Amino acid sequence: MHAITSLCVYCGSSAGTRPEYAERAFAFGEMIARRGTALVYGGGRVGLMGKVADGVLSAGGRAIGVIPRHLMDKEVGHTGLTELHVVETMHERKTRMYELSDAFVALPGGFGTLDEMFEMLTWAQLGLHTYPCAFLGTRGFYTPLEQGIDHMVEEGFVRMEQRQSLWFGEDPEAMFTWMENYEAVYTPKWLPGEAGDHA
Repeated sequence: MHAITSLCVYCGSSAGTRPEYAERAFAFGEMIARRGTALVYGGGRVGLMGKVADGVLSAGGRAIGVIPRHLMDKEVGHTGLTELHVVETMHERKTRMYELSDAFVALPGGFGTLDEMFEMLTWAQLGLHTYPCAFLGTRGFYTPLEQGIDHMVEEGFVRMEQRQSLWFGEDPEAMFTWMENYEAVYTPKWLPGEAGDHA
């Protein structure tokens, strides 16, 4: 059983083109708070980032933000959080968010969201952490990405075991159930005798 005490949420600093994205981000924040789980996120007050934090705070939960100073100085930092960690670089931000969390989820977002989430997937692939990682979509947002990852498996660039340790879906209750029952399985990317063994 994997107790989720602090959930790292990666998501867009934009709200997207459909109102459902913001509505579901806010509702997800409320759910996080009701579960007694702390939110760890990028510290912004704009886009889906702001919505999920506002949802947590509206339900009396703990919202912990981590934001680089240059973004705080541009006044996009959320000033109503339980805690706000101001760091110097984007690299420090990702490291601090990792240190504060024991599970990771991506809501809809863009390059930054994928960058942060794929770093966590890479670290899991290398055996650097054993935390669950999930993509929680809205209106099929992550279906093309899921198909792309399945294609990577078919073409031999991602192991099936690694793919099976990653959750895709749109039901947050099902996601939390999966996370709580998650059991990490470390499979080295290259096995002896395979191409890339000496890379």
